[in-house]
Parts: sequence; structure tokens; C-alpha cells
Amino acid sequence: MERDSSFSAETAGVLSGDDDALADVTVIVCASCRDETGSDGHPRAGELLAEDTRRAASGLNIRIRSVECLGNCKRRLSAAILRDGCWSYVFGDLAATSGADLITGAKLFATSTDGLIPWRGRPDCLKRGLVARIPPLDLLKDQI
Repeated sequence: MERDSSFSAETAGVLSGDDDALADVTVIVCASCRDETGSDGHPRAGELLAEDTRRAASGLNIRIRSVECLGNCKRRLSAAILRDGCWSYVFGDLAATSGADLITGAKLFATSTDGLIPWRGRPDCLKRGLVARIPPLDLLKDQI
């Protein structure tokens, strides 16, 4: 399990959306994900999640991108949260309405001092839905 970063007044400030640290965070949503029925109908559930995430990020300095496939099909709706020089996260088992939770995770990540999304304060879907945590390339280069 991950270390729990402290939940400071600085973190509370970013959760309210008042910090430029948000610009360092990108949320990537898989637009091709299908809903639990596996329907090929459009818009796909992933497209709905991407739109919900964009709405939740409205007015915030967080980049929202969508991609055709994150290759996490067995875990249905998927997204990733990235921050330069930090660990990257992939989540699955999301709902088309999980956009606000992804943005909460992005805000927590923006204030992390250890390059990890803090466990405390993380929405339940980002706790249960964690698929992978990927180290930054610089960390791997140091271990060669």
C-alpha cells in the first residue's frame, strides 16, 4: 500500500482549485471504453466519462485528454492521471459519472510532495479501481 502524504492547508488550497500546481497534472480518459453491457452504441461510456471529466475540470488549470484505448478493457471504463516527474496512475472500473472523482484525484496529486497520489482523501473509485502505478522514467534511470 502507498504511503499517506500529509493533508496540509496547502493541499486544501489546491482542492479548492486555487493553485497553479494543477497545470502539472493531466487526466487521460479512454474514450473507446464500453459500458457494462459491452454495447457498441455511441456515444460510448468512455466518451461520456471524458465529457463528465471536462465538466468537472471547468475553470481549473488541469489538462484533460482522451485516447482511443488504454488497453484495460477487462476493467471497463479507464483513465490515467499523470504528473511530470512523478508516478503515473491507471484506474479502471470507473463509471461514466466519475469525472469529479478523477478531478479530486488530480487535485490531490498536484500537491503531493512525494510524487504519489495521497491515499487519504482519494475517492473510493480511485482506491478500488487502481490498476497500476507506473514509476517516472528518471527513477528507473537511477537504478541502472
